Amino acid sequence: MLNTHQTAPVGELLRIWRQRRRLSQLALACDAEVSARHLSFLETGRSRPSREMLAHLAELLDIPPRDRNSLFLAAGFAPLYSETSLDSPIAEHARHAVEAVLRGHEPHPALAVDRHWTLVAANRGIGLFLSDIAPALLEPPVNVLRLSLHPDGLSSRILNVGQWRAHVLARLHTQIAATGDKGLIDLYGELESYPCAPSDSRSTMDHPYSEIVLPLRIRHGGDVLSFLTTTTVFGTAVDLTFSELAIESFFPADRFTAEALREALPASG
Repeated sequence: MLNTHQTAPVGELLRIWRQRRRLSQLALACDAEVSARHLSFLETGRSRPSREMLAHLAELLDIPPRDRNSLFLAAGFAPLYSETSLDSPIAEHARHAVEAVLRGHEPHPALAVDRHWTLVAANRGIGLFLSDIAPALLEPPVNVLRLSLHPDGLSSRILNVGQWRAHVLARLHTQIAATGDKGLIDLYGELESYPCAPSDSRSTMDHPYSEIVLPLRIRHGGDVLSFLTTTTVFGTAVDLTFSELAIESFFPADRFTAEALREALPASG
């Protein structure tokens, strides 16, 4: 799969993204309301795009913010998006918003990850996923997909591990198709290489939510806990760090799990 590089000419980057979106020059030119000849000149470097045209094409091609920066830099323009450290003082309010969402989700597990699924923050509820995990997998930086599918990670406790593995890989593949990110491509290859333990598919098929969403069912002590998951992102982020941040929240999929979570993690004062 092609990867974009900041050092590539802007026309080549436009061509790569157009092809990744499976658009012909004519189709993109029609969408952009320019001639196919003009678009061809932009891709071959015979014409130089204006900042406005570049922004227009990037929007039509749904180019991720980080890659839009590369596109603009390749054209000799300033990048569109800043990249602020999570520890920066100017990120304080956004960081507190993330912490408030995580804390407010307790006693249910929730965690925040970056674009490569590296753990950024988590609430206390996530502790129930971490028992019997090999210590090496918990050394920073912690990758939560590696943690879930590695043979020494959570996978040995997931009852429907085959279905969950297929779900994780499909989701990661969708991200790769959208971004072409090399880090995600490498992560996919690693996860796909892991051996997959047999799973009890009946435990999912018999679940009341199985025809709506795929529950995550894990062994915890002598019990089986079932979760539904959602993803939350900043809707108006104009900074790379926060545009790529996602909060993964786990909700109890049955009354037993809800009660077990309340008992395991009493509300903090």
